[in-house]
Amino acid sequence: MEPFIYDLSRPGRRGVDMPDPDVPLTPLPAEYLRDDLPLPEIGEPEVVRHYVRLSQRNYAVDKGFYPLGSCTMKYNPKINERMARLPGFALLHPLQDPATVQGAMQLMYELQQMLAEIAGFAAVSLQPAAGAHGELSGVLIMRAAQVARGQGHRHKILVPDSAHGTNPASTTMSGLTVIEIPSGADGNVDLEALKAQLDDQVVGLMITNPSTLGLFEQHIVEICRVVHEAGGFVYGDGANLNAIMGITRPGDLGIDVLHFNLHKTFSTPHGGGGPGSGPVGVSAELADFLPGPIVAQNAEGEYVWTMPARSIGRVKAFHGNFGMFVRAYTYIRMHGAEGLRRVSEDAVLNANYIQALLKQRGDYPIPHGDRFCMHELVAQGRIAGAEGVHTLDIAKRLIDYGFHPPTIYFPLIVPEALMIEPTETETKETLDAFVDALTAIAQEARTNPELLHTAPHTAPVRRLDEVRAARQPILARVPVGGR
Repeated sequence: MEPFIYDLSRPGRRGVDMPDPDVPLTPLPAEYLRDDLPLPEIGEPEVVRHYVRLSQRNYAVDKGFYPLGSCTMKYNPKINERMARLPGFALLHPLQDPATVQGAMQLMYELQQMLAEIAGFAAVSLQPAAGAHGELSGVLIMRAAQVARGQGHRHKILVPDSAHGTNPASTTMSGLTVIEIPSGADGNVDLEALKAQLDDQVVGLMITNPSTLGLFEQHIVEICRVVHEAGGFVYGDGANLNAIMGITRPGDLGIDVLHFNLHKTFSTPHGGGGPGSGPVGVSAELADFLPGPIVAQNAEGEYVWTMPARSIGRVKAFHGNFGMFVRAYTYIRMHGAEGLRRVSEDAVLNANYIQALLKQRGDYPIPHGDRFCMHELVAQGRIAGAEGVHTLDIAKRLIDYGFHPPTIYFPLIVPEALMIEPTETETKETLDAFVDALTAIAQEARTNPELLHTAPHTAPVRRLDEVRAARQPILARVPVGGR
């Protein structure tokens, strides 16, 4: 194990020598001083080496295949990073006079326009800081629009059981009531169950399409029609846009509001706590309710900040995570319309290739394997002849084969789920090697199940008690020797 940073501390060592001050000294406020803050005493080289060694133990998309279903962990092109680090972008301050940041505002304006065109909407706000934040904004928009219609009594949000798990959370945070809609045997939303819930209490429906089952909702137009007839709006979870971008537009299908995950579809960094970005797009009817300010262009051609007429207000400090806008803008410009469509086509092709191989080999059941999947597939960690082996065991053993495990036990409606999303950025050789590893693991499960139960064997950290870790987290470590 890598030593704790405090364990490297030695009295008298320091990483920097501060120069003598060239300004008068000011006494420190006594109420903020403390004697019980023993910081480690350590030299700069040791600090650098410590954290570099730790970083090398991390798994990242730059190191290998990252098939996390639903998360779209695609490779982040380095040209995006170069553009975001241009001094004219990286050194801006959000409180600068608009006249001094016209280039940045132009980029935001054009990104708003491009996202609106890609998804078929009238307007876009870049403010939300993440996908779930975009969801929350979308629900607040729908609620505000219902109030403006004189329908403030409406309080129900319908959420299919194949939707992303953040949808119910966003609904609850908005003060509304979640009503779950079941899926049918074919993986589509149960239309009759949906219609049974449509009354004058419904604010709207939140639907993930393609769903977390990796399937395109075959009745999406009909679903939107019946929700609209009941006076509700349809929120589209845009987290899976990577499957349909350039092929179909959610707005054209009847979706009223949708969030974009820039870190999923448009290759901005994903993971590590952010910064994320979850812009929200809306139909013409909802444009006045967008969070603001957003960028507009006046009659003189200048870019200005503007607040939509009936905006739900500001949902993010300043103007959103601008560095993510630069990366997404670069990605879209680099690909163009034809390239973005190719991204989705290749993502769907890769997922169906894995599904076809798994079906052919027969080790892992695929609940909806009779349908083409979209950008991801859902298999099950139920291996015939290895009944004591579970999805968690398979996922841990994949680490020994050099692969990050896929998403497991989600969606919840599929027992022992393995949710696999290869994205468009992986080669056939990588996909073959991944499926070969799953095949080898299935054989190990039948002949030596203990090998899976005790995996991983090659990782810096072995199998953890995850239930105990969740219930009794240790959030800080006491320094050795009282340091």
